[in-house]
Amino acid sequence: MTEKLFAFDERNYHECQSTFRGENNQEYYLGEYSIDGGSKIDVRADKKAVGAYSIIRLQSRTNLSFRRTWSHIREDATDVTVLWFVKRGSLYINHQAGTSIAHAGDFLVTKSMAPFSMECRTDDQDLHEVLHIVVPSHIFRKFVSAEINAGFCTSAKKREFRIAEAMLTEVYDDSEELSERVEHILVDNALAVLAERLKNCEDSLHERQSLSQKRRQDVLRFIEIHLSDPKLSAEMVAQACGISRRYLSHLMRQHGTSFPTLIWDWRLKTAHEWLSSSMADDISISEVAFRIGFKSPAHFSRLFKRVYKVSPREYRNNRLAQRDAMKSEDAQSKDAKTMETKSIKSMSPKYYGAGSSSLQ
Repeated sequence: MTEKLFAFDERNYHECQSTFRGENNQEYYLGEYSIDGGSKIDVRADKKAVGAYSIIRLQSRTNLSFRRTWSHIREDATDVTVLWFVKRGSLYINHQAGTSIAHAGDFLVTKSMAPFSMECRTDDQDLHEVLHIVVPSHIFRKFVSAEINAGFCTSAKKREFRIAEAMLTEVYDDSEELSERVEHILVDNALAVLAERLKNCEDSLHERQSLSQKRRQDVLRFIEIHLSDPKLSAEMVAQACGISRRYLSHLMRQHGTSFPTLIWDWRLKTAHEWLSSSMADDISISEVAFRIGFKSPAHFSRLFKRVYKVSPREYRNNRLAQRDAMKSEDAQSKDAKTMETKSIKSMSPKYYGAGSSSLQ
């Protein structure tokens, strides 16, 4: 039998951050979870536990977002691999290797030990639905020993994907007709089928890195963890990664940038993403600046405006105005539908004198 993991509507969606991991706060992993406000807030996730696995169906009538950073990973080192089947709407994932977009009918992989941000977007009928399975990574490696690329996305039209999805759906929908052992066997076999398909998918597995690539990954990982530290410097990074400042500069030049440019660009991008979400609505611009490592809010505002052509405050105010306009349009549309319904009722036969000679 399935159990409710969470359910949110306009009355309680502000509580999603503290309750999205279930009653015992043990599902998924630590991160920043938010629900877009609007007139159609209806979000529900139901879970089927099978041993160490969790099969979850998430359905929503509004957009959702989730963000997991190195800070969250340090605080909560839950190591799971999540395999997503997108049924309605789409998933937008920003990860270390870039951006992945999964539409209805696609398959996607996310990993909890790599930072990422996710947007769950509804379709043109305001619906979003995904079926996903949360697998402890040490168990998943028994099926695929090679490292799967976080953010890997592909069409799920291949027969192996369809078979695996059907098996997981059968287990999820089972109403205690199957024994726990049979359910576990079915899930294991579904993962084995997926693993065989993934081994043959282009770009699904990590390529072996050169020494310079590994060094650069170490540098980027350290920078991301300490990005909010205003004392972050080239000397600090070089010392932590066991390389010289000269070699650090060489790694930066190989990718057409410099250490200061990389840091400022990264911080500004982080600020832009933050100001684009509802999580920063009630935070002062000064606090945003300090949280991403700027010593001076004025310096932050000047650099932000240089890149995005508006100040941070103007950017946030514009986004809030757009959101309020959308809410107003939704309210007007709802009122118009109500008036239309009343108008149709007033035109029912009893208002025309049903049975009169003119209609016979």
